[in-house]
Amino acid sequence: MTIHFIGAGPGAPDLLTLRGRDLIAACPVCLYAGSLVPEEILRHCPKGARVVNTAPMDLDAIIAEMQQAHDAGQDVARLHSGDLSVWSAMGEQMRRLRDIGIPVSVTPGVPSFAAAAAALGVELTLPGLAQSVVLTRTPGRASSMPDGETLANFATTGATLAIHLSIQNLDHVTAALTPAYGAECPVAIVFRASWPDQKIIRGTLADIAGRMDADITRTALILVGPALGGEGFDDSCLYAKDYDRRYRPQSAHSPWAGWSDTDV
Repeated sequence: MTIHFIGAGPGAPDLLTLRGRDLIAACPVCLYAGSLVPEEILRHCPKGARVVNTAPMDLDAIIAEMQQAHDAGQDVARLHSGDLSVWSAMGEQMRRLRDIGIPVSVTPGVPSFAAAAAALGVELTLPGLAQSVVLTRTPGRASSMPDGETLANFATTGATLAIHLSIQNLDHVTAALTPAYGAECPVAIVFRASWPDQKIIRGTLADIAGRMDADITRTALILVGPALGGEGFDDSCLYAKDYDRRYRPQSAHSPWAGWSDTDV
């Protein structure tokens, strides 16, 4: 029997992957991460499934639930919000499960930063402005930050920053980033991206704190960087008329001349 770790997406039920949906429907046990996973996704569970909210549980209790299901010959759908590759606490669960010989699988989900970018209608990597996205956070009670992983250090790259789990540290965020990005650098805060109560607040490093809604204290992503402005960037070469590429060779002398999809 297998513990299937499933990224449930950022919130909108229809952003769950088809693979995730099918696994949930096939598992007689579902463990899910509290209010971060909408009820509509839990409706994919089969009739009579054991559905457990792990929000009030510690790691030992969660593993015990998984062990119980495994001993009973039952597969488990373990749901986390967003994608499992960042800040999901999947790693510590998988370490325990591997130590006791319980098989696992991982199904990715739509990450919150992608849902936030979609809500804003922006591309986070614009030629000439930014070609990297840094996913980071500020220190919190649950996890400290390794030496060197500071906002000030990341800001020196000029990349687009997607700052998670940090809305309560907004003053620290703006103070740390302003020296490198400048006070007029665009900022966007997306609260509960893709949920029905989604909110978007736009501003700059200089004024975003003053634009904040006092009710937003969690589940909000901070995006910072010149690319958010959507101005002053170059066209990419990809669709340029004179760009020589395998699907659009520019001359008979092109290394791609005569190439086709069937070539190996």
